[in-house]
Amino acid sequence: MTPAHDGRQEGRAADEPMFGPDSVTRQVIKEPFCALGGFRALFLQALHPRTVAAVEQNSAYRRQPLQRLAAVRRYLQATTAGTVAEARAAGDRLRAVHATLTAYDPVTGEEYRVDSPDLLRWVHVVEVESYLDAALRTGLRLSPQQVDAYYAEQTTRAALVSLDPATVPDTAQKVADYYDRVRADLHVTKEAVSVAAYLVTPRVLMPLNPLTPIWAPVALAAYAMLPAWARALYGIAGPPATDQVLDRVLGLAGSLAAGIPAAAWDAIAQLLPEPS
Repeated sequence: MTPAHDGRQEGRAADEPMFGPDSVTRQVIKEPFCALGGFRALFLQALHPRTVAAVEQNSAYRRQPLQRLAAVRRYLQATTAGTVAEARAAGDRLRAVHATLTAYDPVTGEEYRVDSPDLLRWVHVVEVESYLDAALRTGLRLSPQQVDAYYAEQTTRAALVSLDPATVPDTAQKVADYYDRVRADLHVTKEAVSVAAYLVTPRVLMPLNPLTPIWAPVALAAYAMLPAWARALYGIAGPPATDQVLDRVLGLAGSLAAGIPAAAWDAIAQLLPEPS
């Protein structure tokens, strides 16, 4: 398979950081609250019928939830804190897997490729917007210009999975416009309900791990972080003050977490099992 790299990556040294330490991406995508954004993204992505059908038909997340979480974290690390070479290699591996997968529409029976641009774009936009939402709500302060810079930087990551960066929203306004366009295609299917229920209360006995007890609280907080329109689609929008109360709780949590050394978060992350 020929790598589909963004033209802006061409000419960059292989050992150069994918995103430098001063990039907005490195400010946003970092421990400890990145996991909140990741869980939020899963709830939101599941509202796209073809996306959630592809996950249900191809993913092993129900059998190996912690391993799948570890795999996502390692991909995120490679494509943000890693070098250009590491990011490209991670993207190549992911594209190679996607290229072998298909799914069928439960309603029409139509078969489709998992790596279709529309699906990849939905997954990408929801992921990067969710990470930003988690970072902002737990205390990161960014100007509107920095937010737009973050989205622009993320088009380089989108290219790693074969998306044309020109087709990926690269400002906050374009992301909002994208959501407005896509919302007509979103609804709750039985697969979406199944995924959401599993995220909150996994139906298989998860491996004994110190992180297992916090799975449900993190998932519930992430659900509450969804946009009100997404919670309404699921049928549990919560009281009118949901967002205000959650913002205060997350802000307090962010302040408390700021006093914990980075090495401690690294040690916690190492509790995740190796992906298999």
